[in-house]
Order: sequence, then C-alpha cells, then structure tokens
Amino acid sequence: MKADLRWKLVLIFGVLVAAVYVIFSKPVKLGLDLQGGMSIVLEVDVEHVIKTQYKQLAQDIKKKLKDNNIDVLGIKVSDQGILISLLDPSFGEKALKIINDSFPQVKADLSDGILSVSFSEWELNRIKKMTVQQAVETIRNRIDEFGKLNANVSKLGERRILVEIPGVVDPERAKAIIGKTAQLELLEVVDSAYSKEDLLRKYPDGLPEGTKILEGLPERINGKEIKEWFLVKDTPIVTGSQLKDARASVDSRGKPAVNFELTDEGADIFGEATAKMIGKRLAIVLDNKVVSAPVVRSRISKSGQITGDFTPEEAADLAVVLRAGALPAPVHILEERVIGPTLGKDSIEKTLKAGIFALILVGLFMIWRYAISGFISVVSLMFNGALLWGAMAFLEVTLTLPGIAGIILNIGMAVDANVIIFERIKEELKKGRTLRVALEEGFRRAWDAILDAQITTLIAAFVLFQFGTGPLKGFAATLSIGTVTSIFTALFVTKVFLDIVLGGKKSLKFAF
Repeated sequence: MKADLRWKLVLIFGVLVAAVYVIFSKPVKLGLDLQGGMSIVLEVDVEHVIKTQYKQLAQDIKKKLKDNNIDVLGIKVSDQGILISLLDPSFGEKALKIINDSFPQVKADLSDGILSVSFSEWELNRIKKMTVQQAVETIRNRIDEFGKLNANVSKLGERRILVEIPGVVDPERAKAIIGKTAQLELLEVVDSAYSKEDLLRKYPDGLPEGTKILEGLPERINGKEIKEWFLVKDTPIVTGSQLKDARASVDSRGKPAVNFELTDEGADIFGEATAKMIGKRLAIVLDNKVVSAPVVRSRISKSGQITGDFTPEEAADLAVVLRAGALPAPVHILEERVIGPTLGKDSIEKTLKAGIFALILVGLFMIWRYAISGFISVVSLMFNGALLWGAMAFLEVTLTLPGIAGIILNIGMAVDANVIIFERIKEELKKGRTLRVALEEGFRRAWDAILDAQITTLIAAFVLFQFGTGPLKGFAATLSIGTVTSIFTALFVTKVFLDIVLGGKKSLKFAF
C-alpha cells in the first residue's frame, strides 16, 4: 500500500474512533417531541414598559422645562401618553418648542393650554421590539442558569414567546423562574408601620414628595402573622442592572439567603449612599415588595445579603433570576402543555425502523447496481452515519422528530453523490480508460456537480435554521451537518476505499 493511502486510511479510522468515542461518552440530546417536557406560550406586557417609559419621559420633560423657568402645575401619565398642564398657560408655545427640540422621539401638541406628548410610531415599535427581544434573552439566560435543559426560547408573533423545555422534572418551579419579573431595587426607608392605615395616618397632608408606600413580606412573630409597611424614597440607590453576581447562601441564623455583589459603578454609588445612612434602614425590594429592611450599621459598598422566609429552593431560584437579570416587563402565561415521553418513544421506534429499512433498501440497490463499488458506498454510508451522530453529540445539537427525517434524507443525499461519481467513472471506462485513470477522472468530473448540489442544500438549511423555530431548527441542523459529512465521505472516504480495493486491479469484473 502506498504511503499516501496509508496516511489517508489512518486519518479515516482516526476520525471514526473519535466519532465513536463521542457517541458513547456524550449522548445526543433529545427534543421536546421525543422525550417529553413542557411547552409554554407567554405574552409580554409591553404596555407596562411603555407606561414606565412615559413616566421617565415625564420627569425628564419636567426637569427640562424647569431649567427653562417654566413651572409645571400637573402631569398625568398613561400608556397612551402624557398630559402636562403649566402653571402659566402663556408659556405653552415656548414649552412646546422646547419639547420638540429636546425630545426628537416624541410628538407634542398644544390644546387649550394643555400639552399632550406621546412617542412617535417609530419609537413605539422600537420599544415593543426591544422589550420582547430582551425578554427572550432574559428567559433563555434564566433557563441556562437553572440547568442544562437545552430549551428552545423564541419569539412567536409580535409580543409572544414560545418556551419549550425538554425533559423538565419540575414544571411549577420552571414556570416560577421563567415568569418572575425579578426587579431588584435598594431604597432608603423613610418610615414604617405594621399597617398601611397607621402609616398613612402619620401623614395627614399627604406623603412627602418623592416617596411611596411598599408592602413587606409577612412574618410570624409569637405565633401571629405580621406584615410591615414601608414608606421609602421613590428613587432607588441601586437597581438589579448594577448587579454583578448573586449566590444562594445562609444568613447569621442559618436560614437560606442570597448574597449579592455589585458592579464597580454600583459599589461606588452604594458605598457613598450607605455612608450617609448609618442608623437608618435600607429596603431590599424585589418586584415592588420589601423582602428585608436591615439597619445600616456601617458603610456598605461591594456586597450585601437578601434575607427572608426562603426555602433553600426559593433562595437558589432567586439567585438564578437575579444573575440572569430582570425581565423588562411582566409576562403572562397564555398556554402551557406538559407532554409525556410516550409519544416520543413511539416516534423514535418508528423512525428508527424507517431509517434502518431505508438504509437496507438503499444498500441493496447500490450493491445490485454497482457491485463492489456499491458495497464500498454502503460502507462509506455507515461511516457517514457514525460521523453525523458523533458531530451532533459533540456540537450538542438537539435531535427532534424532523431532525430524524433530516438524517434519513441525508442517507439518500449521500448515496446520490456516490451515484454521480460512479456514473462518471463508468463514462470514462467506456472511453477505453484504464481503471486507475477512470477513478481519478470520475472523481475529478463529479467534484463540481456534487459541491454545487451540497452548497445549495447548505444555503437552504441555513435559512431554515435562521428563521425557523424548534423542530424546523432540528431538521436544519441535522441536514447541514449531514451535508458536510456527506461531502467528506463521498469525495474522500469512498475514494480511499476504491483506491485500496480496485486501484491495482486490471480486471473490471464486478468493479461496477
């Protein structure tokens, strides 16, 4: 055997051994349709985000007008826009010009001394699109933090999100993690009482400007459930966006808690604020509820702890959602389904039988049509299957029912490349070429046709993977990986085996 053939054979068997090792050490992940799991359709409350944006815009406009010596009498904010009444209506035109010049993303009108401000259509569409996209990314990050569940998270229409989690063992816990808004804020406590009414009675003339009342979590003291209410400053010292890390831990009493660490920027802001708050209480607020309100004993900068009546699982889940980030808006579950593995098992058995049956039929046809060369193509086909399966396991590709269809389709495509090669070789033999020359010319002439066909298949698979969801992506993944392995086996593996078996033969009997 020639040296170059020997090295090629070593390469082929090296690749085969690597593929087999991966197959046995790292099983291919099964999709929702094969192993069961849960499917959830969520709707993002984009109106909540728009209203929040309008609140921020109202504050910015008020500050801008005040900088230009225009006093605001009152502001009404809704998810439709902002209504601004001025203390002196004669400044209406001036205020209108300031708003239009300073805030290009809005459209403003003046009518009967009232300024109405709303986002432009382009800005509204941008906010909606970014909100849903951010929600998709946050949910995906949370599921990744929760565990290697290999979930599919994708947009479904303008404001809906499809979440598919194969093999999930605790659907309720998964739903809680997915749907929790997890907006963390650290706020200075102004006052507190053990009922909202008692707190309001302390301020008969209304709450101090820039404050709001928040509800605390219920606590059990001396056998009674007591809930504290807090008057806090409206503007947070730091928020979850300045969170660097969060981990489940235990507090000084040995109860589950969550330790958090701030970014450098957040630590500087928090340290400066807490240095002025020694002796005062700090409210740790999660989704507009005070989970704890410790007294600041000294300057705090980099880290802190969230305590409460948590179970170990709740503390771990809270750390997960804090690390993954807050959802930009509340999400509502529109539809949920728990899919059992029975259908998947039945599907696997049927498709496995179909694949084996297809492989046997294709193999018999190739041997009948091309004799020894046909048998070699069957060996290459089996090599291609091992390589495809190993690549899927190594790349952690999820196998779905359409993905199995892609594998079966790949069998036909791989054989098709061999058919083109063999027909080219037979044409060369009819011209009177020797077997050695016919092999070389046949592969050379088939190269362009095979490559063009496989590239167009790869393009179609890429489009399916880019714009498809769940099952379609599974089909596109197996199709694209199978296309690449088919090129390798058809043009390299088959040729090496043909060179070894037929390269030195003079007789053409049973060759093709």
